[in-house]
Amino acid sequence: MAIWQGRPKRKPSGGRLRLARKKRRFEVGREKQFTRLGPQKVKLYRVKGKAQKARLLMANTANVVDPKTRKIKKVKILTVKTNPSNPNYVQRNIMTKGATIMTELGEAVITSRTGQDGVVNATLIPSAAPPAPAT
Repeated sequence: MAIWQGRPKRKPSGGRLRLARKKRRFEVGREKQFTRLGPQKVKLYRVKGKAQKARLLMANTANVVDPKTRKIKKVKILTVKTNPSNPNYVQRNIMTKGATIMTELGEAVITSRTGQDGVVNATLIPSAAPPAPAT
């Protein structure tokens, strides 16, 4: 059965909605395809206006920004530490926006939508070291 992103047949109250028209091609959705840890694999697909989106299926590197030095480095992803969208994604090494990943530079939070942008961009989390005592 196709995924449809049109109006529902029911109101929020539970009453029936009488639709004025049938389903349209632009209302069709797509199945989820997760970005996992592994050798880079990208899938291109056509969207409205004959544009293309790059869906990242597998990735092993990330563009990490260090907020202190404002430098960007391409580093290797070691593992997925946490994922607020679904705790089960951590065990399966699935990366989404907001997920915390362990890289060679340290922990970083993913800031890009990997299924839409086709790239993993992340921001380095400052280390949790205690501040130096004031003298």
